[in-house]
Amino acid sequence: MANITATLVKELRDLTGAGMMDAKKALVEVEGEIEKAIDWLRAKGLASAAKKSGRTAAEGLVGVAVSGNRGAVVEVNAETDFVAKNAQFQGFVKEVAGVALAKGEKVEDLLAADYPAGGGSVQDVLTHNIATIGEQQVLRRAEVLEATGVVASYIHNAAAPGLGKIGVLVAIDSDIADKDALMAIGKQVAMHVAAANPLALSIEHIDPSLLERERAIATEKAAGSGKPADIIERMVDGAVKKFAGEQALLSQVFVIDGKSKVGDFIATEAKRLSGNLLVAKFIRFQLGEGIEKAESDFAAEVAAAAGVA
Repeated sequence: MANITATLVKELRDLTGAGMMDAKKALVEVEGEIEKAIDWLRAKGLASAAKKSGRTAAEGLVGVAVSGNRGAVVEVNAETDFVAKNAQFQGFVKEVAGVALAKGEKVEDLLAADYPAGGGSVQDVLTHNIATIGEQQVLRRAEVLEATGVVASYIHNAAAPGLGKIGVLVAIDSDIADKDALMAIGKQVAMHVAAANPLALSIEHIDPSLLERERAIATEKAAGSGKPADIIERMVDGAVKKFAGEQALLSQVFVIDGKSKVGDFIATEAKRLSGNLLVAKFIRFQLGEGIEKAESDFAAEVAAAAGVA
């Protein structure tokens, strides 16, 4: 039987909004697996569907660099949030974002590239920073985006210009000559992506396995309603359609005005500017997403700080 800790129960409650006893029961039923516990709670009607799962405990910074129709976003991790406020660390992340803009997104190529400010390769400077700052640091990932129009960016929870906890790039394909207008539109869409965290560009781009998972949850939830099979089928189809619409960028309600869909906003702007306008792709990096930090023993930390073996 899995060890159901208070920390695990709290994490599940934070992700789902479920009550303490419901969260604990769900974890017991699925032997401590968070994702399965979320599905169990949702099938019982005891959890919110909107919250995204995933432990995001790593520290560091996300950095973006943009030039015209090309943009890059990188993530560099450290052990504590204190390092993210360090000017040396911030400078490194900013430089690496610039290297990615020029060299591409393969981490091994970035580490081997010359560091713009001197001092050897990016790897050499990273090694030096680890030694001087006194914390492990890792260039975790990078992505590059290109467009026929512009690439716009947005940083949320900015620690410095171009650096923060969430970094977004949006590729705008367009034949419109007014690049400033395109950049302003892209910036608004990037802000929306940071806030709404869509899973895909459009409903057609959503992973089919996710839709099947939602269908299974909705089917189990509707099974106890006592309604005829044809009504249940329509209920399930409606639930899956609603989920897909809420997760696809172009069909989400635009957070900037709270009324129109993102796709409608783009169509309106294209008409206003008398040209073709398309959101071709987006990238969203959230610091630490998918990284699991080991639980620390607080008593042991205190003892270590006090020099007690």
